[in-house]
Amino acid sequence: MTEHEGLVSAYASDAERDAEVTVRPKRLADFIAQHRVRDQLDLLLRGAMGRGAPPDHILLSGPPGLGKTTLANIVAAELGAGIRVTSGPAIERSGDLAAILTSLAEGDVLFIDEIHRIARPAEELLYSAMEDFRVDVVVGKGPGATAIPLDVEPFTLVGATTRSGLLTGPMRDRFGFVAHLDFYSPAELDVLLQRSARILGVPISEEGSAEIAGRSRGTPRIANRLLRRVRDYAEVRVDGRVTRETARAALRVYDVDELGLDRLDRAVLTALVDSFRGGPVGLSTLAVAVGEQPDTVEEVCEPFLVRAGLLARTPRGRVATEAAWQHLGRTPPNGTFGAGGSQSPDLFSAGSPDV
Repeated sequence: MTEHEGLVSAYASDAERDAEVTVRPKRLADFIAQHRVRDQLDLLLRGAMGRGAPPDHILLSGPPGLGKTTLANIVAAELGAGIRVTSGPAIERSGDLAAILTSLAEGDVLFIDEIHRIARPAEELLYSAMEDFRVDVVVGKGPGATAIPLDVEPFTLVGATTRSGLLTGPMRDRFGFVAHLDFYSPAELDVLLQRSARILGVPISEEGSAEIAGRSRGTPRIANRLLRRVRDYAEVRVDGRVTRETARAALRVYDVDELGLDRLDRAVLTALVDSFRGGPVGLSTLAVAVGEQPDTVEEVCEPFLVRAGLLARTPRGRVATEAAWQHLGRTPPNGTFGAGGSQSPDLFSAGSPDV
């Protein structure tokens, strides 16, 4: 696995994306949680179908693994339309995008994942396609270059982004519907795991699914991944049934603790507490201490550690909270940065800069 494909990473490899298709809901009614977004999408799609026109372009934002790709496929299924799937990094030239757009049939859905990473020339071409269903293809170079207008069949663009702040204003303004996906609660993940277990044919108890749900970091992709790994353990070492005891034993083997932290997460917290007395410490220094690249620590570990109240980002560097000390079984010193945000008066007077 790469740095973004750990057991509790919300990023997925190509092979895992294929495995996800099996348990992915096909209709809006089957989509678990995200009730507000689901209701809004239902109104949008029903209204468009009643008018016999494609719905407004849709932008889905939120952390990875929450169901943006699933919702894009559901939009196409609800409309009874075809779907073309691509990603922002794959569209390097405007000609690449023009070829995709001109091949769309009327009413098709074009899904662009990580749309904030689309090349600027392609983004500018997309503006006219979204608004006027037309693209201008430039033929030739220099003074002899000619722009040839090509009509595009009416379509619906579904864009997905994990970093909506990187979208340009003109791009964001061209979406008629913008939705943000939130993390799932353990109860919602429990329902999702029960559904996935039925599809995969995995016998699972309510306690077993609850145990996995509590360690899934609020992310469906992680929940389904842990379910597959626990299934392997259950089939090889016990009777095939996933119980609470089986789930705990399996996740102990895979080094996922009761909060959903893996080896790297605990290494980051341990380095902060043991080597740097809780911080503050700069990102680069912390990454060297755990033997990882700074972007791995920042993008893979920190989002969940911050959300779980175990780590805080400050102007001077990363700081372990009181909850982090307690989770590691250490006694926090006086003035430790607490879960409530309190800190000692001299917290920012020492430590490495946050680089």
